[in-house]
Amino acid sequence: TGASLFMVLQAGLAALLTRLGAGEDIPLGSPIAGRTDQALDRLVGFFVNTLVLRTDTGGDPSFTELVTRVRETSLAAYTHQDVPFEYLVEHLNPTRTLAHHPLFQIMLALQNSPESKFELPGLRADIELGRTGTAKFDLFFHLVERHDEDGRPEGIGGAVEYSGDIYDAPTVQALFDRWIRLLAAATAEPDRSFGTIDILTAEEHRVTVDDFNDTALPLPEASLGELFTRQVSMTPDAVAVLGEDAGLTYAELDARANGLAHEVIACGIRPGDAVAVLLRRSPESVVAVLALMKAGAVYVPLDTRYPAERISHVLTDTDTRLLITDDESAAQPGSETTRSIRLTASSHTDADPGDPGVVVSADGAAYVMYTSGSTGVPKGVVVTHRNVVALAVDPGFDVRVHERVLLHSPVAFDASTYELWVPLLNGGTVVVAPAGDLDVPALERVVVGRGVTALWLTSSLFDVVAEHAPGCLGAVRQVWTGGEAVSGVSVRRVQEACPGLVVVDGYGPTETTTFATSHVVGDAYAGGPVVPIGRPMANMRVYVLDGWLRPVAPGVVGELHIAGAGLARGYLNRPGATAERFVADPYGVVAGARMYRTGDLVRRGPGGVLEFVGRVDQQVKIRGFRIEPGEIEAVLTGHPGIAQAAVVAREDLPGDTRLIAYVVTDTDT
Repeated sequence: TGASLFMVLQAGLAALLTRLGAGEDIPLGSPIAGRTDQALDRLVGFFVNTLVLRTDTGGDPSFTELVTRVRETSLAAYTHQDVPFEYLVEHLNPTRTLAHHPLFQIMLALQNSPESKFELPGLRADIELGRTGTAKFDLFFHLVERHDEDGRPEGIGGAVEYSGDIYDAPTVQALFDRWIRLLAAATAEPDRSFGTIDILTAEEHRVTVDDFNDTALPLPEASLGELFTRQVSMTPDAVAVLGEDAGLTYAELDARANGLAHEVIACGIRPGDAVAVLLRRSPESVVAVLALMKAGAVYVPLDTRYPAERISHVLTDTDTRLLITDDESAAQPGSETTRSIRLTASSHTDADPGDPGVVVSADGAAYVMYTSGSTGVPKGVVVTHRNVVALAVDPGFDVRVHERVLLHSPVAFDASTYELWVPLLNGGTVVVAPAGDLDVPALERVVVGRGVTALWLTSSLFDVVAEHAPGCLGAVRQVWTGGEAVSGVSVRRVQEACPGLVVVDGYGPTETTTFATSHVVGDAYAGGPVVPIGRPMANMRVYVLDGWLRPVAPGVVGELHIAGAGLARGYLNRPGATAERFVADPYGVVAGARMYRTGDLVRRGPGGVLEFVGRVDQQVKIRGFRIEPGEIEAVLTGHPGIAQAAVVAREDLPGDTRLIAYVVTDTDT
């Protein structure tokens, strides 16, 4: 390629920085002699200038192509080396700060001119790098070509100067080692894409991929209905569901669910058929879900607050054959054309007709839950019995802690999966909160009044509780929170008010069945402003990968990919979207394993725990709900008076995130 040694080093460093998350436009500083006129060659003076060499690493080039780009850019820069760096800064006028050097923060210098011999009788002189005790740049790679006495190359030596406020010695050493490893691989196979070069050592790969995901535990090979029946046989007289007025024992809940399951089957429902549930939160809603699991039907939750268009879309998309509702909810527009069963508090209270005996596979669909779609159309996530079982029997849910779990999330929100099945499959009690949204006083009444021992709170609600009534969690043993970044300040407030309470940050998209990772916060949280999302739960695997699906180095931001027993089947009737987000798992321990591309950016922090950083797209979360701004924009632009729309999330007050829509009206209407 006609490139110099320096250009190869520059290309390798730029490629490494891209792989470490620095982007695809890499500016590096480099000193240049500045003696462009031969008349200056023998003149004593300081003519050195600083060049800013930008490297475009985009497009996944081979190393040969990248070196060619570097050569072209560098030669063009050399022709303008007379332009003083100070003039360049003044002309471009970048935002100045005392925190870092302008235009570039990494300097690369290669001393390749022959060393002059300076000898006196009895005295030997060597060139040594000066030490000032300060760092002008975040990183300064100062390299020197070495030659033997005959002028033959002996390799490259040098030193790295770094800012101690940003780096420590082990980090810089690891960075330098990765640079050497990448250069060795790239020069051995120059036509290979630099993105495919593994920059981790074998030990680092083992720790981040294998050891971190050593979570496998045995799982029961049974459906949700079967496992509940087993629990009934063990604790028939224990309270399974506790409502506002009365409760149901496990035996009573089983009998009522059996009765409804027989009625559902009598309506012609077969295993795998979709049955929607449009009910207010109540003990009857628990009966309905359990009955559908026994009948082998696929549960489709409908929120009573859904608009008619949304209900109609869900019913059509799932090909729902039956609707379970009550007199009050049946009036909801959008469901009028679907055959229905109406429940009351006295429904199926006669003698137990016995289990319907439907054989349901653990890999059969248990429910379809809809999430926001970027195209304006919600996507239905198909979750299997095995997925829910893997969540419910996770040892992180200590049965002694989860004696009474509060069911208060909207039925179409996947946190309700935890609130329902963790207690029911472990002998606990589902405490059903009153219908409707709970404000803090109402939450306090139900938590204290009914002896709730464990519950889930979205991070937004957790913040409100922490600020206004942290003491209401005093008798609670464990609270799981998440859906958005969890505030360290809120955690400290709650811990101060409730010393015995354990706070857990639970993370996971709907596509991975509620929770994929968790982080148990210590007794006295002393971490940063945002609580980590932790480590994978039992039977889950998580990878932090770059754009080439390679594991990133510790501390480097990458996209979180999730695999394991909680991974959903995919999106209903959306094979394209399923193939895009559910991809082959190159690190799976079983053949054909898949992983889910979350779109969440994370990094491994101290101790290896995962820290949430942001999103790769425009998706936002508000009060735990995933929202695609594109879905709202599509609805707005569907109005004849609106030509363009843009939706953004704004947090004008801490913890108060709102969606703001900006529109351009159509002047022709």
